Amino acid sequence: MTLAYLTTPLLGITDTAVVGQFGDAALLGGLAAGAIVFDVVFNTFNALRSSTTGLVAQALGRSDVREEQATFLRSLIAAVSVGLMLILLTPMVAALGIWFINPEPDVAEAMMTYIGIRMMAAPLTLTNFSILGYVLGRGEGGLGLLLQALLNGSNIALSILFGLHWGWGLEGVAWGTVGGEFLGVIAALIILAPRFSSGKRPRLAQVFNLSAIIRMVMLNGDIMIRSFSLLAAFALFTRQGAQLGTVTLAANAVLMNFFFVSGYFLDGFATAAEQLAGRAVGARYEPAFRRTIWLTALWGFVLAFLASLVFLAFGGLFINFVTTAPEVRSLASVFLPWAALTAVSGVLAFQMDGIYIGATWSRDMRNMMLLSLAVFILWVAVFGNALGNHGLWAAIHIFLIMRGLSLLFILPRRMRATFG
Repeated sequence: MTLAYLTTPLLGITDTAVVGQFGDAALLGGLAAGAIVFDVVFNTFNALRSSTTGLVAQALGRSDVREEQATFLRSLIAAVSVGLMLILLTPMVAALGIWFINPEPDVAEAMMTYIGIRMMAAPLTLTNFSILGYVLGRGEGGLGLLLQALLNGSNIALSILFGLHWGWGLEGVAWGTVGGEFLGVIAALIILAPRFSSGKRPRLAQVFNLSAIIRMVMLNGDIMIRSFSLLAAFALFTRQGAQLGTVTLAANAVLMNFFFVSGYFLDGFATAAEQLAGRAVGARYEPAFRRTIWLTALWGFVLAFLASLVFLAFGGLFINFVTTAPEVRSLASVFLPWAALTAVSGVLAFQMDGIYIGATWSRDMRNMMLLSLAVFILWVAVFGNALGNHGLWAAIHIFLIMRGLSLLFILPRRMRATFG
């Protein structure tokens, strides 16, 4: 799954590189700001992926095949319904995003265009979340890698074709994403359909079981609040960067790719934690749960330090690759160390998120995220103006560390309550 998730930031890097070739800081800023708004909306609903993974993993631990499939079908129904609703709300979402980030007029125009096109893929994007959640809940990492590679590979290819070779620019990058999501759904349904056409299939009464739906809604609600809080922090980071000028906004957009790469890099072991922890909770087997914590912590920190070393060594080459604007290159190089070290600051948060999602301890995860967000906002309010962009990057590190430590602190109590 580490390999699978690494294909996702490659998409962000490709989009940035394609738009960066036009040498227009406003387009690059519009892409960054539009992507943040898109991520706030859609990654808030990434709860569908997380909740599906946890619930399917626990059903797998109980050897309940029908409940695995029933959980997946509930998730698909929710994905399509919410996706259609989001398409109708696109104008309002775009207007709220521009109001919140408050960019310069040319950046706002590019941002509006990008959001308008990408939101058309809403049902497809959320369906892909549900599909991935089901696959990961069953521990099928190889299939997850295949599906993510197909989805993101087609996305990257179409973005380059539309944006660069056909000269559509920012619009081409957005349409490439829509096309990639569509191809990802088609490929996944073709692969998964046979297992639902035979064997132990759930009845409609089980799919629409009220208690199961309520549990899923409650779990999704907690994870959505957690995801929204996470993305709200990054939205505030982008907004504050925009107030420092278009060049700073564009430089931070380039540097955030280091965080996204490290985040998806570390998400591989976090996903393993989700599946293994959920399976252990479903089977009520504490030794496997403790082993999961130890192994994911060990490998997480090893990977985090390696990622940061690579970013520090080769970050300058990456910055020069993704943008041709001299002023953006210069400023991004100054703040490179801050971005490169986000992997180390965030590793514990990623691991704990995986453990808590798999165990479906969503309320605690939600509460600790809200606490961390409050600390982040307080730091920005007190030190944001005085420390400038250095203060913004320091706030990101504090936010990540706070998330990990707060969840680690309450972990023993949750284990006692679950396993006795």
